[in-house]
Amino acid sequence: MDQTNSPLRLIRKRNGYSLQQVCLIVGMDNGHLSRIERGEKTSADLAERLSTFFKREISGIEILYPERYCTIAQQ
Repeated sequence: MDQTNSPLRLIRKRNGYSLQQVCLIVGMDNGHLSRIERGEKTSADLAERLSTFFKREISGIEILYPERYCTIAQQ
């Protein structure tokens, strides 16, 4: 998977949000979101909160296991 175009990062950018905007609303650290977008693991709770923020455009499971769902990056 191309880490610069992870499904979560593509969806965030497609919706016009900066890292800071998402983090402020979701209640997390900018650096942590950046690491998640690069493929680092996170908690199921945080993945679900991100999924909810993006109105289920990406699921919690896709956030937890981006390498299994990299087809979003090709759209």
